Amino acid sequence: MSSTGNFHRLLHAPNQSRAARTVELFGWLILLESQPMLLAPHAAASWLHLPLLSIQAAIYFRIMGLLIGGLGMLYVVSGRLSADGFVFASLLDRPLVPFIMLVLWRLEIIPGPLALAFALQDGASFLWTLFTWRAERALAVGPA
Repeated sequence: MSSTGNFHRLLHAPNQSRAARTVELFGWLILLESQPMLLAPHAAASWLHLPLLSIQAAIYFRIMGLLIGGLGMLYVVSGRLSADGFVFASLLDRPLVPFIMLVLWRLEIIPGPLALAFALQDGASFLWTLFTWRAERALAVGPA
C-alpha cells in the first residue's frame, strides 16, 4: 500500500477492529502520560510522590518520557492501521508489566503506589484487549 493510502487510513481508520481500537486508546493514554515527564519532569515526579530529582535524574526522566511517548505513538498508529500483528504482540507484552512492577517494587527500585498504578493500567488494558480480541475471533469463526 502506498504511503498516501496509509496516511488516509491513519486519519480515518476505516474498518478498524475493536481490538485495534483498544490498542489505539491505550496508546493515547501512555502518550498523554509521557508529556509531563518530558516537559515538566520535576512536577511529574512530585505528582508520582517520587523523591526530588537531581539535574541528572531529571534528564533521565525526560528521556524516559520521550521513550514512553514514542511507544504511545507506536500503539496509536498500529491501532489506527488495525495492525493485527501488533495487537497480538501487545497481548504478549502487556501482561508482563505487573510482574515486572512487582519485582521492581520488591527490589525497592520504584515506590509501591507507582508500581501498582503501572501494574493496574497495563493489566486492565491487556484484559480489555484480550477479551475484545477473543470476541472478534469467535465472531469470525462463527458458531460451532
